[in-house]
Amino acid sequence: MVAKWAGEAVLSALNRREIRRHAGALPPALAGVMDAATYAKAVDYSLARNAFARWEDGFGLGLLALVVFSGLLPWSHAAWTGLVGTARWSEAAWLILVGVVLALPGLPLDWWSTFRLEARFGFNKSTPGLWVADKLKGGLVAVVLGLPLLWLVLALVGWTGPWWWVWGGATVLVFQLLMLVLYPKLILPLFNTLTPLPEGELKAGLLALAERSGFRARTIEVMDGSKRSGHSNAFFTGFGRFRRIVLFDTLIAQLDRDELAAVLAHEIGHYKCGHVPKMLAVSAGFTAAGFGVIAWLALSPSFLEGFGFAPASGVAPALLLFALLGGLATFWLSPLLNGLSRRHEYEADAFARAAVGGPAPLVGALRKLAEKNLTNLTPHPWYSTFHYSHPTLPERERALVGAQG
Repeated sequence: MVAKWAGEAVLSALNRREIRRHAGALPPALAGVMDAATYAKAVDYSLARNAFARWEDGFGLGLLALVVFSGLLPWSHAAWTGLVGTARWSEAAWLILVGVVLALPGLPLDWWSTFRLEARFGFNKSTPGLWVADKLKGGLVAVVLGLPLLWLVLALVGWTGPWWWVWGGATVLVFQLLMLVLYPKLILPLFNTLTPLPEGELKAGLLALAERSGFRARTIEVMDGSKRSGHSNAFFTGFGRFRRIVLFDTLIAQLDRDELAAVLAHEIGHYKCGHVPKMLAVSAGFTAAGFGVIAWLALSPSFLEGFGFAPASGVAPALLLFALLGGLATFWLSPLLNGLSRRHEYEADAFARAAVGGPAPLVGALRKLAEKNLTNLTPHPWYSTFHYSHPTLPERERALVGAQG
């Protein structure tokens, strides 16, 4: 805990210092991305987010320490199983209940981020009613999906014996694949409205680009992201005939036709370069390793007793402790995972450059998005290594223009 907190503190301080070092003016390579007033606002926004992140990290660490060292977890487990028994469904319900309770203290911070920090810089478009509805629906979805999944994983312990963790990892992988199909069809519409891009020159041009690029799409959908935020984005989801590309309505409002084509080509590039199955394979590897560790920990009396649980408490406590504490270790793997993600972004950029006949449209789109989103244009290299899944704007421009030259 202390190591991760110290690491985050150092990275945050380095990033803050780098932002302030360039606060007077944009680096020459980025001249023209923002005017002076917008850049000053972007600097303020980056520093405000930096400060808020430190408070958020400190709060999260304090809450984790309280929960882990106070004995609340073994007490709640003993009380719950004493009340409803130790059946698999009751263990799964205990895990869900603990997850819900632990999510509640973070709600004020989320509210502050939305209605104070984001609103201060003109990004928040949500309302208190919509925010509450989102939290309630998100919690309900988590319970509806999480309870049967956890029950099945815990049931596999009795059904398959010592190798349950192999079957458990496979079950989670199948669930992830299923979510790729079901999320845009069943879950996303609970929060946002998806509509086909209206007929016209824009839609015809984008579908023609998709056809030329070997990506046959039935339609391109627009999501009403503007009802919550002024930030813009586009994403690709699904696979096979279920694949789809979704553009935020804010993105369409901010970019011209050529720039939108470049963004679409970038998303198609992720599909053509096989990034979705590659990331699924990485996820499957980490999931299998995680379940193997959980199986080992569940058989370690000293581990369970060290956190106050009875030696024969079973898999559920080990699963919960791994979920709570695993991030303390995987944080140090962030550079590897982000490095892979950034490599994929470079490949998708290169695909887009070839698809639209040059780097200019994508460079223009990236610059506009950086301006509209008040992007931190001067992050410290170490900070971006740990926290950025995408290359910075200067890095992407150099790769696009340099390779073209």
